[in-house]
Amino acid sequence: MSFNEYITNLFPPAILQTLYMIIVPTVLASIMGFVMAIILVITKDGGLKPNKTVNRVLGFVVNVIRSFPFMILIFAMIPLTRLIVGTSIGETAAIVPITIGSAPFIARLMESALDEVDKGLIEAAKSFGATNTQIIFKVMVKEAMPSIVSGITLSVISILSYTAMAGVVGAGGLGNVALTYGYSSFDYNVMTFTVIALVIIVQIIQGLGDIVYKKIK
Repeated sequence: MSFNEYITNLFPPAILQTLYMIIVPTVLASIMGFVMAIILVITKDGGLKPNKTVNRVLGFVVNVIRSFPFMILIFAMIPLTRLIVGTSIGETAAIVPITIGSAPFIARLMESALDEVDKGLIEAAKSFGATNTQIIFKVMVKEAMPSIVSGITLSVISILSYTAMAGVVGAGGLGNVALTYGYSSFDYNVMTFTVIALVIIVQIIQGLGDIVYKKIK
């Protein structure tokens, strides 16, 4: 396949596949990570609902998943992936390990952001009779939102790297194109163009994240 054919026939669908594998896992992992972060923050010592058992068990699960190299996680989760989507190959199948691999990372970033909220604000909210739900969403999350946005931006870039690795198991996207038509075929033009495309995507993601951060800040 010539370089021009690559640009015309392979590159556009590969971009769409990559965006699909970025956007869907980011949304799902952010929701899962947010829930885990809230539970971790409110159940730790000094939290709104201290519970050592819940905190330690959830913290252990988060740390175990985070300790898996992503390539190993992909293969380890093949049975679960097949159970959920019916196959272990393709972009949709890749969403499962990407989401589960990203959620604990996002959870820790959000937990750190929530922990940075001034405890004086929380105590002031309590003194005014605010409920735990109000404190969580109207004080903690609101104050931590700039840091949460920065964390999600960082996570999206990590997810982009996961999509490239997912190409090894036939997930499609730029990673698969780079491996199949670039590296394996010794076509360094394709490799170079794909790397440039990935760099541009990273710059766009970071730029959008910075814009949102500044508006919220």
